[in-house]
Amino acid sequence: MSYRYGRHRQVQKQPAVIKVPDRVIRLPPFHYIHVLDSNRNITDVEIGPNSFIRKDHQQVVKEPSLMTTIPPRHYCVVGNPCVRDKEGKPIYVDGQVKLNHGVSEVRLSTEWLEPFPLYPGEQLLIDVTVLEIIPPNTAFLLQANQDFQDGQDIRLAGDQWLIHGPRTFIPRIEYTKLESVESITVEVNTALRIRAKYKFFDKRKQVERKAGEEWLYKDPGSFLPEVEEEVKEVVKARILTEKKALQLLAEHTFTDVYGKLRKAGEEWLVTKEMTSSSLHLPDVYEMVVKDVHAITLTKLQYCIVMNPVQDNGLPRWETKEVRKGECSFFLQPGEKLVGSIQEVKILGEDDALLIKAIEGFTETIDNETKKRSPGELWMVYGPRQFVPPVEIEIIEPRKKIPLDQNEGIYIRNVETGKVSTIRGESYMLKPNEVLWEKELSPLCERLLVSSAAYLGLEEQKNCFTPRRIKHKAVTYRVPHNAAVQVYDYKTRKSRVIFGPEMVMLEPEEQLSIMTLSGGIPKRPGQIVSFCLQLGPDFMRDKVIVETSDHAQLQLKLSYNWKFRISKDCDEKERHQIFSVRDFVGDTCKNIAARVRGKVASVPFEEFHKNSCELIRQAVFGKHFGKALLFSDNLLVVENVDIQSVEPVEQRTRDALQKSVQLAIEIATSSQEALAHHEALKEEEIAGGAMQRQKIQGQVEAEGERKSLVTLKAKTASLRAIGKAQADAQAEADAAIIQAKCGVEQAKKQAEAHKIKSEARLAHMRLKNQQDLHFRNEEAKLEILKATEECKIESEKFEKIVKAIGTDTIEAIASAGPRMQAELLNGLGLEGFLVTDGTSPINLFNTASGLVGSQ
Repeated sequence: MSYRYGRHRQVQKQPAVIKVPDRVIRLPPFHYIHVLDSNRNITDVEIGPNSFIRKDHQQVVKEPSLMTTIPPRHYCVVGNPCVRDKEGKPIYVDGQVKLNHGVSEVRLSTEWLEPFPLYPGEQLLIDVTVLEIIPPNTAFLLQANQDFQDGQDIRLAGDQWLIHGPRTFIPRIEYTKLESVESITVEVNTALRIRAKYKFFDKRKQVERKAGEEWLYKDPGSFLPEVEEEVKEVVKARILTEKKALQLLAEHTFTDVYGKLRKAGEEWLVTKEMTSSSLHLPDVYEMVVKDVHAITLTKLQYCIVMNPVQDNGLPRWETKEVRKGECSFFLQPGEKLVGSIQEVKILGEDDALLIKAIEGFTETIDNETKKRSPGELWMVYGPRQFVPPVEIEIIEPRKKIPLDQNEGIYIRNVETGKVSTIRGESYMLKPNEVLWEKELSPLCERLLVSSAAYLGLEEQKNCFTPRRIKHKAVTYRVPHNAAVQVYDYKTRKSRVIFGPEMVMLEPEEQLSIMTLSGGIPKRPGQIVSFCLQLGPDFMRDKVIVETSDHAQLQLKLSYNWKFRISKDCDEKERHQIFSVRDFVGDTCKNIAARVRGKVASVPFEEFHKNSCELIRQAVFGKHFGKALLFSDNLLVVENVDIQSVEPVEQRTRDALQKSVQLAIEIATSSQEALAHHEALKEEEIAGGAMQRQKIQGQVEAEGERKSLVTLKAKTASLRAIGKAQADAQAEADAAIIQAKCGVEQAKKQAEAHKIKSEARLAHMRLKNQQDLHFRNEEAKLEILKATEECKIESEKFEKIVKAIGTDTIEAIASAGPRMQAELLNGLGLEGFLVTDGTSPINLFNTASGLVGSQ
């Protein structure tokens, strides 16, 4: 227990007076009170058992209290203890007990066997407390409160030392317990990093330690640090393998365990080959930087190391080194791995690498030395394995591009800038050639990937278009009975291709885009396409016309058309069909104008009767057998079909609608009358069937009710019979079961009595056997003990005889008679006998002496 005491002078207060109404105070054994004598102003102690009669000038200042008893292995601390003489009795001065003020006293159970009272002025600073036990491998750190003599050691105030266990800690006033220090178990392959608090002599290693010095304690077992030592940390050994090393940094200049001088700031690797046990315990001046894992390269791998370390251990800064497998190595301190482990470039027959020299160097190719200049480009062709040196940079890998007859690529020469097309062969780019990407407008991109010949603008917005490989030659499949126009920006000429045909564009060529009208009625810019359909095909349009009597009508017309051209036509005719870009819109406008003019010259009644003839006459003229030819683009309209005629004015539309509604109402009334007649007929038939079914159901219900009553009567009789039989059977079964239970209970009681008797008999038999065996063993032990004691005594006597010797025993036996004879000879007496009448006389010895003297 830790406790501290102050050294200041304590001022004794006057004891408080306790008013006790009784004059006679009966004190039990081991009790006491403090009594103040007012006449002399002295406080004394009255100890029981006693009957104390209080006088008028006496006052009880401390009520009856139990004496302090210190059990074995306990202690207490008393402040201001009284002064005692050599016999242990208190010393009184002027009737008052003398105190050591400001002093504390530790009282132990070995010194204070009897209960003791506290005299006036004494204080119990620490109550009765159990003495602490210092366990094994544990120590208490103590600090001296004052100068004192501790055995042979002199302790000064402020000194600290350890008391090691196992032992009982006896507290004293001269020192204070600071803390409990437990031992640290040092395991195998583990060490403790210890620091010296101040200069001292290390008795373990017989070494003088300086203040602040650090070292490792490696001996396995229990370690209890001394006062001068401070355990910084537990250092564990690091495991080293063929694939794992340890990078260390020297914090101070020192010599490591391998006998090599390490300078402050130096870094190095510790590998398995350097150690004998594949373990390394970092020293106090070694800082573990990191674990370094081995880099393993296969036959087809290589890596580039920056700042490679030479054989002398010095790195070559800002240089690179290529290391090729098959090998395994650790990166030395300072070395860096550029990138990651790379695979050896395996080039096939169709593979190549574009190389660029970063710095000038000389290489040997097929026993031929060639000097490379910085920035030079060249190709490395397969088949081969290629490990790039550090002086070069791989720009890109290249592969021979296989091309079909209908495939091509765009190539650009970086030296001349010329762009050409390669088609229909496998081609490998040269060092001064790159793939050239042909840019097209977004509309062209969408039209190229569209599978339809015509693509509407609204459809283009929601259409997913895969990305085109821009360096591949642009191809377009011209559909059957269609034509496309290709314009060359370099020669400023165009060419027309008829389908089915594959169009491959040169670098300077573009496909002409056609924008046609579409929808009903026709609106411009609705259809966008590369190809022009040659027909025959049809187009539809809506036209609003007005008759001579001002009746407005809406006509839906359909035109059959085609281009009058053949594939063997000359170049002029080929380009003529593309002279009108929106031939659909122009054709519809032309025909609509013709129809409006013709309809405006006839009244509504005539147009209603002869609409087809009038419209065809307006389009084709008076001779219906001829077609309408547009000479600008060779378009021919062969036929016109009227799909519908609708009046535009509401009045005309209402009149037509009334006539139609009247016809519909007449047909509807006749149908309603017929349906009503049929419904009445079906209703009468269904009513008769329902009545017949109802009567038949009632008859069946009565039969079922009769069967139900019969079954209820039978069920009631069966229930009564069954209940009576069940009750009788139950009573019989209960009587049988009760009788069987009585028989079984009697059998069980007999068996239980038999088991108890047998168990009691077995217990008595076993007890007798155990008593007999115990007495036999006890007799054997007694016999063995007596035998061994006799044997020991005989051996002891034999050993004593051997140790003393026969001559010595003979001399001892004859020493007494010889001395008596010599004494008699010296006195001149031949023989006499002196006795006082009380002591027995050995007549045998006397007779022997007398006979011997004669």
